[in-house]
Amino acid sequence: MGQYIPRGHKIAIRSLTVDAPVHKYGQSIGRATSQITAGDHVHSHNLGMDDADREHEFGTACLQPAASETGERTFQGYHRANGKVGTRNYIGILTAVNCSASTARIIAAQFTGASLEGYENVDGVIALTHDSGCGLVSDSEGAQMMRRTLRGYANHPNIAGLMVLGLGCEMRPAATLLDGLEISQDKPVRTLLIQESGGIRATVRAGVEAIKEMIPQINAMTRAAAPISQLVLGMNCGGSDGYSGITANPALGVASDMLVSHGATSILAETPEVFGAEHLLTRRAVSEQVGRKLLERIEWWKDYAAAGGGSLDNNPSPGNKAGGLTTILEKSLGAVAKGGSAELSAVYEYAEPVTAQGFTFMDTPGYDPVSVTGIIAGGATVVVFTTGRGSVLGGKPTPSIKVATNTEMFKRMSEDRDINAGRIVDGTATLQSVGEEIFEKIIAVASGEQSVSEELDLGQDEFVPWQLGAVT
Repeated sequence: MGQYIPRGHKIAIRSLTVDAPVHKYGQSIGRATSQITAGDHVHSHNLGMDDADREHEFGTACLQPAASETGERTFQGYHRANGKVGTRNYIGILTAVNCSASTARIIAAQFTGASLEGYENVDGVIALTHDSGCGLVSDSEGAQMMRRTLRGYANHPNIAGLMVLGLGCEMRPAATLLDGLEISQDKPVRTLLIQESGGIRATVRAGVEAIKEMIPQINAMTRAAAPISQLVLGMNCGGSDGYSGITANPALGVASDMLVSHGATSILAETPEVFGAEHLLTRRAVSEQVGRKLLERIEWWKDYAAAGGGSLDNNPSPGNKAGGLTTILEKSLGAVAKGGSAELSAVYEYAEPVTAQGFTFMDTPGYDPVSVTGIIAGGATVVVFTTGRGSVLGGKPTPSIKVATNTEMFKRMSEDRDINAGRIVDGTATLQSVGEEIFEKIIAVASGEQSVSEELDLGQDEFVPWQLGAVT
């Protein structure tokens, strides 16, 4: 009797000796830790890490997707005075410090339900709160990262109106978040300090009045046609499984390539989850400088993980393993498929403004809300999130489209999924057709169609900036 092999797991197609490399996606995903016979279940009990060095080439596999033959595509977006185009029209309450978080939530709570009736062009008022803002060494890497993140949200084209809310004695005064930042001239901005406004109750009253003044101006903004070259796509995966690298991720790669062929920008992220597959990305780098910047971030992560008592090969998570993934190499090789085949035009640090067109990479952790926060801070106006186990992430102010890797999970959680890529392995759809479906869904959602995450009002709690460095 043959071995029981769970759905999504690996089966050996030929016998292997101990320490022989095991291949998937045409690459080594690890080495056999015991004798493997053809037909065996290949997983954690007989497969370990392959620590062999990978050869890093630069620019040897550059490919720009062919220009679309369908002509210029457009979406209906909000045109900002600074030339950017938003896909949503939110008023954001950005907290300079954790001390102002509760006050921000109280203000935002006054604008739910019927309070915005009649203002169909206002998507909502969101409190962007966090657990930091004081205690960080002011010029440290962590403080710079937090500042970049907050400034990225302040300047985001999906934030049509902005309130910056501080306590008044924080290490970085609230007003400094806007210093030197070229905020779009049509974005109303107010700054409030709790200590100067007379306390929480007085600040809430002042904040509510300020937002009431903004709402008619923001509601007067209407959607108009814009070329899809103005879109910035953020790509992430979470709760991955054995199907991620053969259904949803490569289908998203097709959609990314289609957008890039129209002149748009796409952002791949999650540095710990490209570890072991970075050589595939350096080959696509437009220059050695771009490729080496990615390798520098990988080396930084090795040191960072070691300092915390871990290593980059301690992934996948228990849920990933239950879904069929065994080593970080297997996970990473499937994850980079989200990036399609386009050349890698630029590499950015966490929450840096993404200014390059084409396919890009941002250095973020693999933890979903932290990663997506960095991508949105960088300017992503639409996010596509793939999942095999069933992640339920949102991402205000940017809409999040969720793609299932397998039909079983899609059916079980259909109210939380936008697209089922599991049809690819079911034989009822092709990789290309699902990629085109994701592409069309991106345009529809960018034009105002709600994703399932938005229908559930998800995304405010997923604003989670990466906190790094000493707190004093």
